[in-house]
Amino acid sequence: MLHEVLLALSGHSGGLFRENGGCIEVLGDVPFIQPSEIAILNRLCKLGTSYRLFANFIEQHGQTLSLQHDDSERKEDIHGLYLKTFCHGLEKLLEDYRQVLLSLETSILMDPHLPLSHLVRTLQEYERLFPALTSVIEQIKSHKAHGCYILDILHKNGMSGLPIVRDSLNRILHVCHGVLFRQLCSWLLHGSLYDPYKEFFIQRQIGDSPAIILDTEDFDDDLGIMGVTGRQLQKQLSMSPATSSAASHQFCLKADLLPTYIPVRVANKILFVGESIQMFETDRKSSSLHRGSILKNQEEKFAKDLHELSKQTEFNGMAFEALIDKIRTHVAEHLWMLVVDDAALIAHLKIIKDFYLLGRGELYLAFIDQAQNLLRSPPTGTTEHDINMAYQQAARNVLFNDETLLQRFKLTITTKTIERNSSGSSSSSGQSTMVESGWNCLGLAYSVQWPLHIFFTTKSLEKYNRIFRFLLAVRRTQLDLQQCWGLHMHRKNKTINQEDAATWQLRTHMTFLVDNLQYYLQVDVIESQYGILLEKINTTRDFEAVKLGHDQFLSALLAQSFVHMKSVSHCLSEILDQCTSFCKLVMTMDTSNSSLADREVQQLETITKNFRRQSNLLFKILSSVRSHNASPHLAQLLLRLDFNKYFTISGGQLGSY
Repeated sequence: MLHEVLLALSGHSGGLFRENGGCIEVLGDVPFIQPSEIAILNRLCKLGTSYRLFANFIEQHGQTLSLQHDDSERKEDIHGLYLKTFCHGLEKLLEDYRQVLLSLETSILMDPHLPLSHLVRTLQEYERLFPALTSVIEQIKSHKAHGCYILDILHKNGMSGLPIVRDSLNRILHVCHGVLFRQLCSWLLHGSLYDPYKEFFIQRQIGDSPAIILDTEDFDDDLGIMGVTGRQLQKQLSMSPATSSAASHQFCLKADLLPTYIPVRVANKILFVGESIQMFETDRKSSSLHRGSILKNQEEKFAKDLHELSKQTEFNGMAFEALIDKIRTHVAEHLWMLVVDDAALIAHLKIIKDFYLLGRGELYLAFIDQAQNLLRSPPTGTTEHDINMAYQQAARNVLFNDETLLQRFKLTITTKTIERNSSGSSSSSGQSTMVESGWNCLGLAYSVQWPLHIFFTTKSLEKYNRIFRFLLAVRRTQLDLQQCWGLHMHRKNKTINQEDAATWQLRTHMTFLVDNLQYYLQVDVIESQYGILLEKINTTRDFEAVKLGHDQFLSALLAQSFVHMKSVSHCLSEILDQCTSFCKLVMTMDTSNSSLADREVQQLETITKNFRRQSNLLFKILSSVRSHNASPHLAQLLLRLDFNKYFTISGGQLGSY
């Protein structure tokens, strides 16, 4: 009978044992088996049932994998290198179990009268272990666990108060970490991602796959994201793709594959290192800038450190993060030297400031004069070519001699349509559709050279363009008002009637608002933030810190110029539109050299009314800020406009007379 028990413990039914609903059980009508022994035998049979489950799982999923499987077949069943390695680790545990059964068989041969209690005592620890292993397998099956998610399941189930469960699952986890560390070594040291079954938590960016948002604006002071686990973060993610701040923007973090014991901040650093190495090794051959290996020829040392970590029976999170930080520091310092020193980043930032942020004011004064007639009407097919010719002519007029630099900038026209209702204001359900003027469609493209493309990304250039269009609109309005001032000065010795006085007063108030807005943007926002950015660049040797500083610089420009604040942005846009309409009306009045017609008087009254309403709205928005510390830039603009309390005394309205 004892040999029958050993066969049942090995997952085989026999003369005394049968299968019942997939479970091995002892026959209940055997005369020489006591009722008390039946309970003990069924208790042992549970081990045999679990063993057979494990053996079948290993046989089904632990075989050699083929890369020729169809994608639909893969989705229907669990597969992958991590699953195969899990089966290998499970097989090692079952080998220990088989050795125990072998020792029991030896004992039975030596003593045929060995009691069942001896078997129960010998296999007692497996009565605790096998249910835990069964739970792991059921979770893998039910969740269709794939890749690094298997590591997460093992880690969570391994956090047990039972030593046999904790130690056994850690043994399997250690075996599975062999695949993880091989992939990490390939990615961290060579920028190579060998992942045929898409199991690694870093993957190529494809479409709108769920990914961890990695915008550098979300970084904390140590350049990492606060400790949110991958599984928790997955629920909070949008479907927008995310990319690293490093270079190629071809890879992303997969939240559903990131083990919870690897913090997101560490995963971000791993992503940064691999993308940086891949970019550097791919692009440096075409560049004249060379500084040797990006890891400073320490690949062998780092590989040895990773190998030593992989040999530890328990995953050491602190040592792992310390090693990742060490590798990241080497990469970040090398990129800093490459971008800041070799590629002269500060000089290029000055160029960006001159062209995108209107630092070369004389160039744009000349350009506005050249392109005024070209961009006043809706753009045509030749508008983009014409304005670029005007841009180059304006550069020559202001003696801009660097033709090579000028060729790297190109003005673009992006046609936009807006809907307007019968009153002329924009409306989502407007009655007519029209194309905006060329000024509103204007953009500036910059051809970024290697390796600065990892710094001036497409996303950052889009932000520069948004600021550029707003700054150009303010500057153009300011010039129009100055031209109106010149026309009024020619008529200052003539008799001025009440209508002329009202016109002059309105122009003065418009000029006051636009001039202070221009000063605020150029001095309080751009120059102030630019100085902060230069200080960050000069006080660190970490590329990610520099990149973070640049992203914060752009975010500050967008926020403090109110491009992101719809209420203030819309209000300022309406004010600039009214100023432009006023200037057009003044030009028409000066050309006619006659008294105002009724239609012109009505237009002037409408412009005045709209300007007063929008200036009042702007004052209310700026004054409604309860805490100046919460929105210091709003308070700063209010200070510029209301430094002598005239705005307050006039009830928050300009344009009154």
